[in-house]
Amino acid sequence: MSGDHPAASHSTDTASPQVSTEPVLPADLTWAGRVRATVLAYVALTKPRVIELLLVATIPVMLQADRGHVDIAVIAFTLIGGWLGAGSANTLNMVVDADIDKKMKRTERRPLARRAVATRSALIFGLVLWAASFAVLYFAANLLSSLLVSATIIFYVGVYTMILKRRTWQNVVWGGAAGCMPTLVGWAAVTGSLSWQPIVLFLVIFFWTPPHTWALAMRYKEDYKAAGVPMLPVIATEERVTRQMLVYTWLTVVTSLALIPATSWIYTVIALVAGGWFLERVTKLYRDTRRGAEVKPLKVFLQSNEYLAIVFCGLAVDAVVGLQTISSYF
Repeated sequence: MSGDHPAASHSTDTASPQVSTEPVLPADLTWAGRVRATVLAYVALTKPRVIELLLVATIPVMLQADRGHVDIAVIAFTLIGGWLGAGSANTLNMVVDADIDKKMKRTERRPLARRAVATRSALIFGLVLWAASFAVLYFAANLLSSLLVSATIIFYVGVYTMILKRRTWQNVVWGGAAGCMPTLVGWAAVTGSLSWQPIVLFLVIFFWTPPHTWALAMRYKEDYKAAGVPMLPVIATEERVTRQMLVYTWLTVVTSLALIPATSWIYTVIALVAGGWFLERVTKLYRDTRRGAEVKPLKVFLQSNEYLAIVFCGLAVDAVVGLQTISSYF
């Protein structure tokens, strides 16, 4: 969930509320080309790449909730419901942020920013996805999982996008909670309840989000500044940013180790090795920044993705194999 940006259009058309009421597609497109372009624009509204986190977080948690067993049907329907919910949240996020997305090079090609989809159509699309998500999870899993997805959408759009994002540098710290919700949804879909394990995994992603997002924001600092989004790299020195990243990275790794009692040696080894690897990279970034050396924060951003994938995939393997847990030895 690292993702959107502010932009005020500098169009000479003073009737701005009417500017984006209808989609604008290249005039030379064939009928088939227009259909294809429209479909791709609606798909882009859901931010497919961001939804990858849903898969990384949800499947391992569901497997851990029912160690040693794999219920393909429940997993499949939960992923479909979760995908619809994430697509809804991302679409509604773009509706709210359409003005600022035009200002940033990284987001200026988003469907609403380039007027490939009408704003009203995108709003309806987002609400339909929300309703479909609730229905799928309610009927295929349970009420708790569907309510958790709805809470995620409300928080991401209403709290993060509409309140936090444009007002405080802590936007991704607290707003990142929305990206942690798949851990709770996955567990609830299997068990119908919550416990300490999904909460630990929720916190792993919660603490991981700031260093992950700030690494990207360091790379696109000027874009965020132009858009008026007060990301930490925009309002603080690089030394302060990397120091904060290091603190949150330590919190991420330490929290991941809290799950060890409920897992076997497989997860334990993977979490320790991956955590050390991630810490080494962020520590190097901090030290290089303090020395005034040239830094490449985008490498940390990419490695943070790899770290999270390794830890959660390690948990999935551990859960499927179903070896004796560490706590059972005591």
